[in-house]
Amino acid sequence: MPTEMQSRAPSSLVAGTAAELLSLRGISFAYPARRGAPVQALADLSLQAHGGELLALVGPSGCGKSTLLELICGLRSPDRGTITGPAAVLMPQRDLLLPWLSALDNVALPLRIAGLARPQARARARVLFAEVGLEGFQQARPSELSGGMRQRVAFLRTLLCGKPLLCLDEPFGALDAITRAEMQEWLAGTLASEPRTVVLVTHDVEEAILLADRVLVLSRRPGSVTASLEVKIARPRARTDEAVTALRERALHLLAQGVNA
Repeated sequence: MPTEMQSRAPSSLVAGTAAELLSLRGISFAYPARRGAPVQALADLSLQAHGGELLALVGPSGCGKSTLLELICGLRSPDRGTITGPAAVLMPQRDLLLPWLSALDNVALPLRIAGLARPQARARARVLFAEVGLEGFQQARPSELSGGMRQRVAFLRTLLCGKPLLCLDEPFGALDAITRAEMQEWLAGTLASEPRTVVLVTHDVEEAILLADRVLVLSRRPGSVTASLEVKIARPRARTDEAVTALRERALHLLAQGVNA
């Protein structure tokens, strides 16, 4: 009997609406092994994201979170299941800025790849720097920027890719605690003024609650969704807020249940 093969269909929905924008149904994926059995990363995973929603994914290390983002962005194909959604762009944990380009030209790179002339691409990129607190650093090389500044440059580059769906893989995972907190506030403010549909992978449950509209808890490998938490807390959110603390404890409890199952 033939198995259900993967398929991917474009979504006709528009980011920014309350309608379903992204749908994954029955997704399974395994990495081939040189020796022994394949490594099953995901098994029968389903999730949906709505237009303008920030969906956070939390789960134990090795449960397939990064693999899931690569599937959503079309960098890999599932072994089984269907993915329906718009074009997506992936921002990995490492900023991957080109060291020989200025910050301005790193941000403008997607526009140059799309065929826009350098003066026009730079002009479009330049206006964004003031909005994210980087005015005056357009000509700096990546090596001259702090970790938080590099991540802002990388995020601007991601925005200028022009995709309706952003996939962020541990975007602040390599930053120190103070810079990380600053970047969380910055991202929340930026998305308030530049609404996008976002799928965020993070190992930090508190970060997920501070930023997300919904938090999905994944099981240990092979990853699947074990719980969904709606974050009905007014923004801006403070990590000391009782509602944030209570939901964090709830998410940690569900995460522990999934790990120990």
